[in-house]
Amino acid sequence: MAGLPGTGKSRLARLLARDLGAVMLSVDPVEDAFLRAGAVHDDATGLGAYLAVESVAQENLLLGNAVIVDAVNDHPAARQQWIDLAARTGTRLWFVEVYLADERLHRERLVTRGSRYPALPEPGWDSLAARARALADWADPRLRLDASLDDAELLAAAKDWLDG
Repeated sequence: MAGLPGTGKSRLARLLARDLGAVMLSVDPVEDAFLRAGAVHDDATGLGAYLAVESVAQENLLLGNAVIVDAVNDHPAARQQWIDLAARTGTRLWFVEVYLADERLHRERLVTRGSRYPALPEPGWDSLAARARALADWADPRLRLDASLDDAELLAAAKDWLDG
């Protein structure tokens, strides 16, 4: 999964994991745990969370489990991490990017979702511009889903992509 904070990618990841019986791994709660353990909130903390999720994803893939990783994945190096993991484990990789075409709705979802974690601060609307540009530069194949669709439509589209 990929997409800006507040678009609904975690919601879709949960729906898809439940429907497929897949393991869902999310970077945000891991980063929150690092912060609660006393790590400094900086780029290394975020990178550490991505690496921790990668390690758990690898173990699950080697066990034969399907894995859904829930992360922003706005940086090319983050996406390359999952490409490399799929190659190492001999598994197939699909990227699903969740976005919201309606900027007003996106802002509303981000601002009204509240604080989800005890230590990890929620990103502000103004912090998303650079991440949006990075995602806009992404040219690799992926399914792009507008999260203004209802849950059933999102789930069906994601499953069609995985079946293709």
